[in-house]
Amino acid sequence: MASSSKPKRIYDVFLSFRGTNLRKNFVGHLYTALNQNGVHTFIDSEELRKGDQISVVLMKAIEESCIVIIVFSEDYASSWWCLEEAAKIMECKEQGDLIVFSVFYKVEPKEVRTPRESYNKAMDKHEFKFGKDSEKVKRWKKALFDAGGLSGWHLNEGDESKLIQEIVKEISTYLVQTSLHVAKHPVGIDSRVAELKLMLNLKSHEDVVMVGLWGQGGIGKTTLSKALYNAIFRQFDGSCFLANVREASKNSKDLVPLQERLLFDILKLQKKLEVSSVDRGIILIQQRLCHEKVLLVLDDVDDLHQLEALAGGRNWFGDGSRIIVTTRDKHLLTCHEIDQDHVYEVKALYINEARELFSNHAFSTRQKIEIATDLVDKVLNHVGGLPLAIVVLGSFLLERRECEWESTLNNLFRIPNETINNVLKISYDGLDANAKEIFLDIACFFKWRNIEYVKKVIDSCGYEATIGL
Repeated sequence: MASSSKPKRIYDVFLSFRGTNLRKNFVGHLYTALNQNGVHTFIDSEELRKGDQISVVLMKAIEESCIVIIVFSEDYASSWWCLEEAAKIMECKEQGDLIVFSVFYKVEPKEVRTPRESYNKAMDKHEFKFGKDSEKVKRWKKALFDAGGLSGWHLNEGDESKLIQEIVKEISTYLVQTSLHVAKHPVGIDSRVAELKLMLNLKSHEDVVMVGLWGQGGIGKTTLSKALYNAIFRQFDGSCFLANVREASKNSKDLVPLQERLLFDILKLQKKLEVSSVDRGIILIQQRLCHEKVLLVLDDVDDLHQLEALAGGRNWFGDGSRIIVTTRDKHLLTCHEIDQDHVYEVKALYINEARELFSNHAFSTRQKIEIATDLVDKVLNHVGGLPLAIVVLGSFLLERRECEWESTLNNLFRIPNETINNVLKISYDGLDANAKEIFLDIACFFKWRNIEYVKKVIDSCGYEATIGL
């Protein structure tokens, strides 16, 4: 399970329309304006629509687009391939992979949605040709009903050039929200993202859902949260990914820039909103976002004050919002009233995933050096499915000889890799004095011992074993 199986996004915008007149006028001008503003736009040519079957090229182009604009004109529904195109578009939207806007060009939205007038006549003809109970016609009607209710633009006798500029501005604003880089080799990501999407219950537009991603340092919480963010952020009015919250908020004053960034990203502001204090920022977030459907990711949180300043309660955000928190401290999620059903433990990679990720980093296609399988197995046993360790050691061993692999392994048993150790040490540094002492005692003297025995010894030394453990 290496990279995502989803189609690569090639086009920013796909234009769906009907008619030569539109192509030469409104749609043609819209296409030119979008491209002049750096928006890579797909517009079909007549040869793509030859034959009895809708072009595979068109279907593929829809899948490879970020945004679709459907221009509903008077004779749009008269074309069965336009209806098939609309059905495909709405299916992709339902899967959460596409943003769709409608332009009602000299037709009323209710004509499309019900349908009425020319749309009703067109559907009658399709029913006569394919049958009233045809699944194909039912699918087209549903697509029109759903698309007719989408947000968009309505033009009767207004200024077309003004509307085009308005559309270009709106599309450009959406495209500013770009995806995040996840990883060079995102092994094992897709199945975990799918699990989290179910936990988020994205089909519900009423509740505000908070989900916690919990796990040890280097286990891949940030990587997974970025992949999840990329998969769903276009389904929200606004979104924000706040990375490294722990590092960025060393003290309470440092929370103010995070609050400003949160408001700036979600509200798509042209200028940063000045926040005078954390308390003022809390009020601003509540006031400005309480009616917005938002996606907010708070990455690497280690203190309750951070959550209280950035996502204090579900009532801070509009219906359908999703808040995702990554942390090493499971109890922090409990304190913030995230129930256990919405806590996702990020676990180590399975052995086949670990092997694939390691191979991607430790071996190149041009590599001629042969490495014994047992050496690879020893490295994988040492890292234990921890993605950070796999990437660091794999990259270090790239293009090295067998003797260097053996030397590296021998050295690791004496001296841990500094990059990996520094990440893991953060968890230790976050413990209180009592817990640190207990951790060190267990690490040095009590590995594989019965827990009751360990408790008894630690308690006798004057430490509180129960809460410490």
